Amino acid sequence: MRIALLQYPVLWANREENLRLTCARIREIAGQADLALLPEMFTTGFCTDQPELAEPTDGETIQTLRRMADECNIAIVGSFICKEKKGKEERLYNRGFFIRPFETPDFIDKRHLYAHGGEDRFFTAGHSRQVVEYMGVKFRLLICYDLRFPIWARQEKDNMYDVLLVCANWPEVRIGYWDALIAARATENQCYIAAVNILGEDAMDLHYNGHSIAYDSYLNPIVSFEDDEMGTKIATFDIDHLHHFREVLPLWKDGDEFQIKLKGERIPPR
Repeated sequence: MRIALLQYPVLWANREENLRLTCARIREIAGQADLALLPEMFTTGFCTDQPELAEPTDGETIQTLRRMADECNIAIVGSFICKEKKGKEERLYNRGFFIRPFETPDFIDKRHLYAHGGEDRFFTAGHSRQVVEYMGVKFRLLICYDLRFPIWARQEKDNMYDVLLVCANWPEVRIGYWDALIAARATENQCYIAAVNILGEDAMDLHYNGHSIAYDSYLNPIVSFEDDEMGTKIATFDIDHLHHFREVLPLWKDGDEFQIKLKGERIPPR
């Protein structure tokens, strides 16, 4: 499995230009990668208070990426600002997407909304922990702040995944946490991980210095980016090796059983 990590600046609130640039970058790696991993809110930056930037799942962004996936025979993963009608109410989501060539997309909404950045005032939290399969490989997607909550990424014995994908807007001021949390999530779940962050400045004067990375099952970096390094790098994951590693060292069998209780949800006693 070849995963391309695309680490570039995102132009603040410029949906059309960010989409155009992303499509050009994906075309450049056609035939070289099986999946292109984009950062969180790749068309807008972390614009939490601009509902006019939101689109439905059949809007320009997703339709364009679906055409790109078919044209380049590549899966595309990231997130965007989505709007959706719930009865008479319109809700906004930081919506992750997993677009496979010639197939219906899967959508996974960000669960943990970053209150310090105002995200919880405008967006609705997701609740899906679904695993998406592509080319015989099983994936889970986390969106930025989700990375801080280990239970949300925890492997389930009856629905294990192979690769954890993370797309983010994670500023330099907290980049040490990013580095540590990516390694932790990969270690505790005995999985491969590929994580993409952005570069540049945003409208709140935060600087983003990247640190996108992909780790193998021994926590060796397959590809990594230096501070403020721009470009696309492709990580090759040996899924058969991962499965063998889990058989030889089956730590996952010793894990605790658990049940997640979402906010406002009542779980009946067993």
